[in-house]
Amino acid sequence: MLLQVHPVNPNPRYLKMIVDCLQSGGIIIYPTDTIYGLGCDITQHKAIERIAKIKQVDPSKAQLSFVCYDLSDLSKYTKSIGTPLYRMLKNHLPGAYTFILPASKEVPKLLQSKKSTIGLRIPNNQIARTIVQELGHPILSASLPGVMVEEYTDPELIYENFKNQVDIVVDGGIGGMVPSTIVDCTKEHYELIREGAGVWEE
Repeated sequence: MLLQVHPVNPNPRYLKMIVDCLQSGGIIIYPTDTIYGLGCDITQHKAIERIAKIKQVDPSKAQLSFVCYDLSDLSKYTKSIGTPLYRMLKNHLPGAYTFILPASKEVPKLLQSKKSTIGLRIPNNQIARTIVQELGHPILSASLPGVMVEEYTDPELIYENFKNQVDIVVDGGIGGMVPSTIVDCTKEHYELIREGAGVWEE
């Protein structure tokens, strides 16, 4: 199903359809402040496995991140972090960044790698954040499989490519081609892993 959702005032009926889909183990493709992403409910193991299959990776080795509504989810899914780190996150989020943080035991076992880290994402995108807010907890997010191509920016083309693999493609307009900037915050000195759409100055 292809759903056209207004980027500023998402239609509540469509939002309910998306949330119902996620709660029943469905997979969506949805817009962020960077590129379109694959998403599912973090509590739905079968959905996580479906995303890993689309990406052709092991769930515990996949580069998956938690998309949160705001920093209030930090205390649940990450181990305690100090004030300087919290302040830095607050300065950059919502924004085009994925921050790698130490995972807490609340992270589903299926996703716990030996490194025990999670990627935290709070996109500056009304559709993505409203979906998470309505769901009541983060969604698991991954980039679309393969190399970033032009057609991954167009929801209608995305739908044609993935309609047999996902349940809903959320059309929030043309997406970007540059992914989020990834910063590893598990070390004493934060490490830039991937330079993306977010400008990084420590």
